[in-house]
Amino acid sequence: MIEKIDNNQISGILKESSSRQPELPKNSESNQADASLQISHNSLIEKAKQLPKEDADAVRKARQLLLSGQLDSPENIRAAAEAIIKFGI
Repeated sequence: MIEKIDNNQISGILKESSSRQPELPKNSESNQADASLQISHNSLIEKAKQLPKEDADAVRKARQLLLSGQLDSPENIRAAAEAIIKFGI
């Protein structure tokens, strides 16, 4: 059977456990730490600017197909959806 618990014992235990915990450092106004993340995309932009000629031709052909309406058939839409699922975007 559980013995009677005295509330004074509980408050004493809580005071003891809180006194054993280390104090957290106080925030200082002089602390100028910066945790922001600095990312440079310059190399990716330069890489994208140097597209091979084949890619430019593929874009031109795709643009012509889109403007002509040839890609709007249900078969082409299904094939595109399957390619997206298989290879990703």
